[in-house]
Amino acid sequence: MYYIISYDVKQDRRRQKIHDLLLDYGAWVQYSVFECDLSKSEYLRLKDRLEDLLDKEAQDSIRFYALCNDCQRKIERIGGIIPPEYGTMIV
Repeated sequence: MYYIISYDVKQDRRRQKIHDLLLDYGAWVQYSVFECDLSKSEYLRLKDRLEDLLDKEAQDSIRFYALCNDCQRKIERIGGIIPPEYGTMIV
């Protein structure tokens, strides 16, 4: 399944750890936004690891937007660089 993952993390060190972890799972497309093509087990593992890094008392948050295959093909982009593994996106 294809996911758009965004995060809002207050503290620089935690934010960097989350960013570095997400780099292992997908493509960094905008500040605090990643595109990831994940199996169910990868998704669950990533969610657990990210949850361990959050400080909920500081109101950190991460959002996961699951996109079906039809929705994924409808992604439009203006500008920026298309990561090679996502070369089929509409530009």
